[in-house]
Amino acid sequence: MLKKKIIDVKGTAINVISVNEIDFISLTDVTPNFNEGSGLIGKWVTNKNTLEYIGVWEKINNTNFNYPVFGVIEKEVGTNRFIISVGQWINRTKGEIDEILKFTKKLIAA
Repeated sequence: MLKKKIIDVKGTAINVISVNEIDFISLTDVTPNFNEGSGLIGKWVTNKNTLEYIGVWEKINNTNFNYPVFGVIEKEVGTNRFIISVGQWINRTKGEIDEILKFTKKLIAA
């Protein structure tokens, strides 16, 4: 069962969605009060652990996922020169991050 609530953290409203008693917070609600704001999400997307997790999710849930390209990206992650955006991820891997984000937005709006 889906439950939605909003919590206040030091004056910032943060959406929390509970699905089967597991809470999910909106990262975009959390970042505006930080110095680097939404840039933090960009950094999070380029984190090796994050991309490994997303890669596993894509492999399990996305039949069109380009796993060989993911292998190349996975080797680049962690180097100083590595940068990838959500759009680049989608274009290079046929990833469905945009679908995950749309689904999350729908849950928040519910």
